[in-house]
Amino acid sequence: MPATFHSASVDTEEFGRELDKIRDEVLASLGERDAAYIRNLIAVQRKLELGGRALLFASWLPPAWAAGTAALAVAKILENMEIGHNVLHGQWDWMRDPKIHSATWEWDMASPADQWKHSHNFVHHTWTNVLGKDRDIGFSAMRISPEQPWHPIYLAQPFYNALLALFFEYGIAIYDVELERIPSGKKDPKEALTQLRAVLAKIRRQIVKDYVAFPLLAGPAFLPVLLGNLTANMARNVWGHTIIFCGHFPEGAEVFTEDRLESETRGEWYLRQLLGSCNIDGGRLFHIMSGNLSHQIEHHLFPDLPSNRYAEIAPRVRALCERFGLPYTSGSLARQAGSVWRRVLRLALPGPGRPAAGEPPARTLEAAA
Repeated sequence: MPATFHSASVDTEEFGRELDKIRDEVLASLGERDAAYIRNLIAVQRKLELGGRALLFASWLPPAWAAGTAALAVAKILENMEIGHNVLHGQWDWMRDPKIHSATWEWDMASPADQWKHSHNFVHHTWTNVLGKDRDIGFSAMRISPEQPWHPIYLAQPFYNALLALFFEYGIAIYDVELERIPSGKKDPKEALTQLRAVLAKIRRQIVKDYVAFPLLAGPAFLPVLLGNLTANMARNVWGHTIIFCGHFPEGAEVFTEDRLESETRGEWYLRQLLGSCNIDGGRLFHIMSGNLSHQIEHHLFPDLPSNRYAEIAPRVRALCERFGLPYTSGSLARQAGSVWRRVLRLALPGPGRPAAGEPPARTLEAAA
């Protein structure tokens, strides 16, 4: 019997075929409109960065510092979320443009692109929310599921989660090296050291650029430029942390066990992506600033489809869920962020952490209603 984790009344294979149909239709319709979108967005991002840095050079005027810092923060968020994340997913590889290709793109983040693609594109998107397989459940640092064994270190997780938000890019870069797998022998220390050196080299280049080179070029505005760059980077980190956590960890996002995972069908893979993800409600600008990860459900269902198409297929996915009697979890940013922090606080304490109203427990891949 194939592995299932759904109501027996749901035809998962028909559900999967319907989603495949949506995917195939989008792929067949990709064209100049989509190419223009990403090229225009990259042009806007670069102009924002250039304008932000220029304004910071005039930061002896307080309005110039505020405007420059805001422009630079927006540019960094766009580069990280809607451009870098999605380019590295291969969403724009169909254009065959070497300047916008997952094999050549390097982003303004501490994680080297090749390391991030392995930990995120392969490990996370293959084993989404499977305990023991998906390392992104708590990022190997936090307890965000009652099924994770409690340890006294989790008492401090509300505090180090706040620190992680401020320095998110560095936390993710170290996390991608998988240092916690060395003691068990699952990770070769030499490989980890090589990867760690690549991370440190990338961090060093970023520090020189944002905290040495540009401040020095500003001359007497050295300190305001340094502080502006630091503020923009931290704003980008907090924003990225918030969007990512709100898409993966609020109430409604389910986790699963490994039982008979090897027999999972295409339809069941789709269903696991749906049940393990949550959307964030918002307008067009909000979706762009979130990297369209506000459409986390659509992103997990179709990680290689261009992100500008998620908004148009989201109503079809929601209607499909209604047709099959499946949940489609979505809420405002405030609601999802509050839900995440309640979970972080609740599961910092020992015990199973009683689920909030409507929050399902982890499901085995064989459990059926």
